[in-house]
Amino acid sequence: MNRISEVSFRAVSLTTASRFAEASALYREVFGYDDPSYGLNPRLLGALASNGGSVVGILDENDQLVAFAYGFCATDRRGFYHYSQSAVVATAQQGRGLGRMLKHAQKEVALSHGMSRMRWTYDPAQIRNAHFNLDVLGARGRWFAPDMYGPGTDRLIVEWDLTREHPATPEPVVELVVPTTDLRRSFEELLGKGLVAVSCRRRPDGSGVYYFGQADDA
Repeated sequence: MNRISEVSFRAVSLTTASRFAEASALYREVFGYDDPSYGLNPRLLGALASNGGSVVGILDENDQLVAFAYGFCATDRRGFYHYSQSAVVATAQQGRGLGRMLKHAQKEVALSHGMSRMRWTYDPAQIRNAHFNLDVLGARGRWFAPDMYGPGTDRLIVEWDLTREHPATPEPVVELVVPTTDLRRSFEELLGKGLVAVSCRRRPDGSGVYYFGQADDA
């Protein structure tokens, strides 16, 4: 029996003002935000939930909100996709598979609105997040966004094909060890050649290795 089923967590769409307020409070708690300017407006969550966005949560066996994520519809030259802006899990519940539950709950919302792709960002220096995004979910690291939220906040933008249960990993052609002396330059050069990040594994010494391959779709 897996750990998720043992603790009776369930994924739901958040639809009420009280749940939006809970989500906002959890957001501040997990990220340690005291400044109101870094808060998350519950009314924004309500607007997203009512207009094609995703506001999903994980409830424990006591009906308490222990994780949530939100996103919205976006577009590019290829059409519409779902953008997952943020996902948070209560500190005491981390490492129990709730991140995967959140992403799959968002996937269902996106598919219900006719979207077949989802994007989000993460810090490429975080090996655990990289492995989850690339290897567990099967997303692909496609674009690099330097200083996305200000100086020192480089992000890798991943795209997840929602029509595939888990796409086959392309044959790796380049490896990149992390940490490296210039992570930004390495990513920009490799992605600029048309390669995508397809996997990230942790080494016994604590370092990580990214694997890049050819894009597996058009």
